[in-house]
Amino acid sequence: MPRRERNKFVKRGQIIEILIEDYAFGGKGIGRIRSELGEFVIFVPNTLPGQLVKARVTKSQKKYAECKLIEVLKASEDEVISPYQEIPGAPYIKLPVEKQHEYKYTSTIDLFKKIGKVANIEEQFDEFVTSPNLFHYRNKMEYSFSAIGYSHEQNSDVDEFTLGFKRRGVWWMGVNLEKDSGLFDKDIEDNLKQIRTYCEATRLAPWHGPRKEGFFRYFVVRKSYKTNELLFNLVTTSNGLKNFDLNAFAKLLVELFGDRVAGLLHTINDETGDRTIATSGSINLVYGRDKIVEELLGLNFEISMKSFFQTNPKSAEKLYSKVIEYALENKEAIDNTIVMDLFCGTGTIGQILASKSTNTKIVGVDIVASAVEDAKKNAKRNNIEGVEFYAADVGKFLQEHPQYTNKIRTIILDPARAGIAPKTLKKIINLNADRMVYVSCNPATQARDTEQLVEAGYHIKKISLVDQFPHTAHIETVVLFEK
Repeated sequence: MPRRERNKFVKRGQIIEILIEDYAFGGKGIGRIRSELGEFVIFVPNTLPGQLVKARVTKSQKKYAECKLIEVLKASEDEVISPYQEIPGAPYIKLPVEKQHEYKYTSTIDLFKKIGKVANIEEQFDEFVTSPNLFHYRNKMEYSFSAIGYSHEQNSDVDEFTLGFKRRGVWWMGVNLEKDSGLFDKDIEDNLKQIRTYCEATRLAPWHGPRKEGFFRYFVVRKSYKTNELLFNLVTTSNGLKNFDLNAFAKLLVELFGDRVAGLLHTINDETGDRTIATSGSINLVYGRDKIVEELLGLNFEISMKSFFQTNPKSAEKLYSKVIEYALENKEAIDNTIVMDLFCGTGTIGQILASKSTNTKIVGVDIVASAVEDAKKNAKRNNIEGVEFYAADVGKFLQEHPQYTNKIRTIILDPARAGIAPKTLKKIINLNADRMVYVSCNPATQARDTEQLVEAGYHIKKISLVDQFPHTAHIETVVLFEK
């Protein structure tokens, strides 16, 4: 068997400096190494054209390499000064938002041309929907404790109690959040150092990633834009819990944030995996309530710490409005019919659609049982009738309910990032609906699924982009398919 030819440019694990020249979908900056051997492409996520960056090679192939960004050595000429603390979760916060939109539009449209094989996709383009809040738009943030910090002066790791985010490209190193990052609640982030000081004074250790030991692990905060309330979750191990006063910690939060504090939960996570909520751990209410209420398009949704809910609720209203606009474009196709809401999550889209249509039955299906339970409770709370939710795998559900074939005229699709499995998509196509409204948080998999839908006789009538996450590479797409 012949040896696989290796590239002669970079090796896995190598640290390189590269000038970023171009931008590909998903925030991948493109650099190039040129020599007499030819041109070699370097992909570095979360970088911009014009930046000189230091990166670690994670994958090396014959013609290209994939890297992890370590730091930006020189800024792009497009970047501006930001008043916020830089964090890995907002790599483009220094880039003017108009430029962000330009990159997101161009790279997404390019995906549908290359992967979806839709040559004239610009002709179907409807709208680029911007986020109502460009800053402080998130309603949830997870902060990590770490026993290893980073010293800029020494340019190396140091033993330090940190509370903030992981250092870019390094899973075991933390960086303290000293002030507002511009993404979440300013009041919380300006006071996070007070919480860090309090925890450090207990002399209980923060989590040490390489050793997989310590007491403090995560500090999670959820916020309601409707009530301005805050729900906290302190995640620790059980080792040292008898020496930590949870009630005193709740008192500290009330001193800092007053009547904004809806409640404090405490989660015990003794697992070594890097997750906030352990599969075998316990979660207990220490103070106040364990839920907050959020509003979307006039409907109220009760949210627990575990609930899935849109991270940018103000932008989610615009996203759902676009979905409903596409679904109701031909209102006769909705009224007095059955609408399938597949991968429905907590049933938000289905409930909004039911509230705006006449005698329409919504059938929602999702594999996550807890999300379906939330959907049922929220429908009851909002007095929404005509909705049925089922906890099941979408493919299996359609196989076990053949009575829906040729009875559905409209299907709503909102799958996870991986898109729709080809066998499941075939079953969805076999329902023989007239139209599908496909929402995606990953246009790459949506473009892939588009090819299968086009082969089945559907065409793209409209496509819109919704910027749910300013200052990141993420973009949501809403596509209306018709036969």
